[in-house]
Amino acid sequence: MTASKQPRPDAAESPVRERILEAALAAFVESGYSETSTLRIATRARVSKRELYALVGKKQEMLIACITERAGKLRLPAHMPMPRDRATLAAVLADFGAQMLREVSDPATIAVFRFAIAEAERVPEVAHALDSIGRAASRTALRDMLAKARQAGLLSGSPAEMAEQFMALLWGDLMMSLLLRVAERPSPREIKRRTHNATAAFLAFHTPDRAE
Repeated sequence: MTASKQPRPDAAESPVRERILEAALAAFVESGYSETSTLRIATRARVSKRELYALVGKKQEMLIACITERAGKLRLPAHMPMPRDRATLAAVLADFGAQMLREVSDPATIAVFRFAIAEAERVPEVAHALDSIGRAASRTALRDMLAKARQAGLLSGSPAEMAEQFMALLWGDLMMSLLLRVAERPSPREIKRRTHNATAAFLAFHTPDRAE
């Protein structure tokens, strides 16, 4: 798949373009990338093929635009607050965890993950885009924040390993259950419970005086 061209600034904000991307993603998820035609997307979005090409581009460009738009919702602020004590660190971790659970458990996001898995062999760029734009950016932000907390003497351990451990505590088997459709999206109460338990367990293990 070739790299997609960047849309014009005015096109990027167009409600019609947003409608096209919504229609394209829905069609891709329902029928797969190969079986979805641009005519079907145009019909679903209630636009002409000429308008579709002008605002988004070819089918390959639509696919990457769809994934980029959804994966971007997984990003967290590049510069999270610098924790200066364990209480602030707990609050930052809880905020991070709650946002991750809310955004990733969104049915539209889960649909994109299922689509990426289904098309992994035929269109590997889907998984690559989702991973690099969404998951990697979020984990990098968490890792950087944990590195600063370690420098401040609030934690001990490898920032990369700590980031993986926190995410594992946060999610458990929820992601797999959502992908298999055997679990419902967590409620605000359940999200709060998960983030509290994950944060408490993580901080109990990574105390400042624990040997690395």
